[in-house]
Amino acid sequence: MTVVRPVGHEDRLSLIEHLDELRTRLIVCIGVFIAAFSICYWQNDWLLQTMNKPLQSTQNLNGKKRSKDPLEESARFQIRTGAAQKQTAAALRTTSNAMAGLASQPNLKPAVRAQLIAAQRQLAQAAVAQAVAAAAVPTNRSRQPVTLGVTEPFVTTFTVAGYAALLLSLPFILWQAYAFVLPAFSPAERRVALPLMIMVPVLFLAGVAFGYFVALPRAINFLQNFNDQSFDILIRAADYYKFSVVLLVVIGLLFQIPVGVLAVTRLGVISARQLARNRGYVILLLAVVAAVATPTPDPVTMLVAMAPLVVLFELSVQLARFFERRAEKRAEDEWDPDDDPAVS
Repeated sequence: MTVVRPVGHEDRLSLIEHLDELRTRLIVCIGVFIAAFSICYWQNDWLLQTMNKPLQSTQNLNGKKRSKDPLEESARFQIRTGAAQKQTAAALRTTSNAMAGLASQPNLKPAVRAQLIAAQRQLAQAAVAQAVAAAAVPTNRSRQPVTLGVTEPFVTTFTVAGYAALLLSLPFILWQAYAFVLPAFSPAERRVALPLMIMVPVLFLAGVAFGYFVALPRAINFLQNFNDQSFDILIRAADYYKFSVVLLVVIGLLFQIPVGVLAVTRLGVISARQLARNRGYVILLLAVVAAVATPTPDPVTMLVAMAPLVVLFELSVQLARFFERRAEKRAEDEWDPDDDPAVS
């Protein structure tokens, strides 16, 4: 039995055939996940760097605002010390050259000339030492999460690759799930379900992108700079990646609001007019959902997560109105006065 073509609504399958179809689709999904995991694990360096960017964006080393984090202040001191040593090395080289010029002047007493030559050599050696010290200042000052166990670097890399593989293979897995349950839908129900199933992975990926570029950096920035003068802030890799993935998945799921709105309106549970009339209650509910769903207690992250939900709700209401007008027009076009008992 093929797994790329859904079974028809009119087809009749036995329980064994249904289980065989389910087994085949599960095997294909696992194969796709393994292929995606292989690619993600192969590119694990790039993947970890991508996950660390929101964390690194919260680091304040060169900004005008002085950081209160002791570790960031130590890194800032290293930067300033390296710059000062580089300038000192240049000044010492200039002074050494000046001493050499003075020592070459005629009519100098031998003792004075010897002192000038000794000072010139000392300055030259100090300039070399300062240049070596300036070159030894760490160049990789980006904030990185830390690991505490012997196996934690490998396990963490393996876990992050698994999360990324699941995200990549999610559209195909959702399609296989849709294809498996599709025979239970009538043609009319299928017209309702197909657009919704297409919207699910698209909106989920849009929510993940919004969370990565907008919500996650702001959440990390707020949490890492909260009372930072009282802590040496070391971020454990496993906790950081778990927090990031949970936040991205939650925002991706919250972006499914248009799917829910279109589902209840197209199934006739509630109309778009009723949703628009109770807009205030819906926005209050969205605020509660954003506050509960986001794993951070700060109001900034909640508002950042809530804003696109309100926009998506308004767009889904307008889209539901469009589909309702189309359904009413289709019903008017298909209405036949001869088939209406009241008219007869």
